[in-house]
Amino acid sequence: MRMTNGIRSDMRKVISLYTGAGGLDLGLEAAGFTTSVAVEYNAPACRTLRANAGEERPWSVVEGSIHDVSSSELAVRANVKPGEAALLVGGPPCQPFSKSAYWATGDTKRLADPRADTLTAYLRVLRDLQPQAFLLENVFGLTYKGKDEALKLLANTVENINKEIGTRYSFQWRVLNTADYGVPQMRERFFLVGARDGREFAFPDATHHDPLAAPTKPTTAQRSLFARPVDARPVEPWRTAWDALGDLAEIDHPALRVTGRWADLLPAIPEGQNYLYHTDRGGGLPLFGWRRRFWTFLLKLAKDRPSWTVQAQPGAGVGPFHWKNRRLSVQEMMRIQTFPEGYSIEGGHTEAQRQLGNAVPSLMAEVLGRAIRAQLLDDPPETAMPRLMPPCRVPVPPAERVLDVPAKFLDHVGIHAAHPGTGKGHLVYGT
Repeated sequence: MRMTNGIRSDMRKVISLYTGAGGLDLGLEAAGFTTSVAVEYNAPACRTLRANAGEERPWSVVEGSIHDVSSSELAVRANVKPGEAALLVGGPPCQPFSKSAYWATGDTKRLADPRADTLTAYLRVLRDLQPQAFLLENVFGLTYKGKDEALKLLANTVENINKEIGTRYSFQWRVLNTADYGVPQMRERFFLVGARDGREFAFPDATHHDPLAAPTKPTTAQRSLFARPVDARPVEPWRTAWDALGDLAEIDHPALRVTGRWADLLPAIPEGQNYLYHTDRGGGLPLFGWRRRFWTFLLKLAKDRPSWTVQAQPGAGVGPFHWKNRRLSVQEMMRIQTFPEGYSIEGGHTEAQRQLGNAVPSLMAEVLGRAIRAQLLDDPPETAMPRLMPPCRVPVPPAERVLDVPAKFLDHVGIHAAHPGTGKGHLVYGT
């Protein structure tokens, strides 16, 4: 087992809940951690985890609901006693909040209830196994004003765990755009980090910037992973879709062909744009009403910009699509998600996309893992830069030629009403 800074890497043990395809775990692996036990309900994702486990990844995979797995079983599988694990991680699905009102009062005894929702199951393991630190990832909707029940639940329950068992878990959260840290994908996610001894975690400053945006000073003066003045603009521009995919050979496979009513319109949309191009406010023909469809409808990658967020459940017209007017291959989605080379995703194309679309970009997890090591474990990484950072590929080829709108769509040209606004109507999709 590797030795770094006098600490064996197998001592940085991770307990992973809601592991999915392993995006968080792979990034933490690159940061020097080892996942000792992984709990995942989805059978294809479990097959993915097992297919990639081995001597270098001694993952003990528990297939099933976390509600059916006791904290003591997790401790046995991870070969840790309470207080010994370095990190608890996971991205609990937070759709069910039927029980949130119970937890808002901070009654931590209810955490033992196996019927508790996914969020409280994560907190139950935190209370029982008392890792040195924890990392929780989720959709940024947890922070919406007036809809932040889950955030309040987390804060209240962590506070009451501290009171109950005498820990001092801190509580710092931030919504991060992964493109700001070198991931070739614009993907905003909520991250929460806490330390058992009460240390406050300073989220790393952005290391990359939008080259088309005007320079702005950061809103905080936090210490970066990479030395630079705190009021300086990040040195590097965003990594792009070309940085991620530029060395891959073009492919033609039936599984990647776009289908559906609007498939033949895709070549008539420029790189980096979507159906809005063909509205009265775009540069094409007025085929649709402004904002009458979802943003991802006929959304296409641009070589010189980061990818749009990879979707877990795409419909016939849901992108992002490749600039060659096809669906992204599994390998391409893995590159955009910064999974390490050699990793494999089990299942067909649709199932693989579901796993990848639900994953945390591994580079983002590595950046946070490195910061957690340095700040909360007194164990700074031995390398200066993240291992999963994509290379910068220049020059970037010119954009693909935009084709004319096929004749079969011309009868849609006309006046189309714009969406009336939030709360004043619904988006139409697939018609």
